[in-house]
Amino acid sequence: MATILIVYSSTDGQTKKICQRLQQALAEQTHQVTLVSVADALDQDLHAFDKIVVGASIRYGKHHPHIVRLINDNAQLLNQKPSALFSVNLVARKPEKSQPETNPYLRRFLKQIAWRPKLMAVFAGKIDYPSYGIFDRLIIQLIMLITRGPTDPRAVIEFTDWQQVDAFARRIGDL
Repeated sequence: MATILIVYSSTDGQTKKICQRLQQALAEQTHQVTLVSVADALDQDLHAFDKIVVGASIRYGKHHPHIVRLINDNAQLLNQKPSALFSVNLVARKPEKSQPETNPYLRRFLKQIAWRPKLMAVFAGKIDYPSYGIFDRLIIQLIMLITRGPTDPRAVIEFTDWQQVDAFARRIGDL
């Protein structure tokens, strides 16, 4: 049994939902899992955990600055521990951009940080147009129009592959 910390940043809640699924799957493997937002991670002693997992959502092409700061402030520790990183973004709905090696956001992110996670994944997120404000809805619709995605303002579409999330949890458990 390992103690595992999962830290996340989530704009609309899908990354948190993925983290909760990871937490559940890892707990079923008898691991002790602590799940915290990046804001609450500042209160955690990262040294106290056997493994660390970071989940980061994309909004308008960028990961949250607090995730970047957390990672860069703790890069040495993260590089010493069994650790994992996953990114959640809508471009990952396309099979050719759904792997760490092919996802442009994760590739760019890795150039910004000094941490080299032992395990990485990319998960497709969720579109929930009715929950967005007018500005976000219009911008996301424009992005979806350009990338041939759904633009119906009533659409709520979860692209996350939950079997992929479960497989990632097993790989974290084996780290």
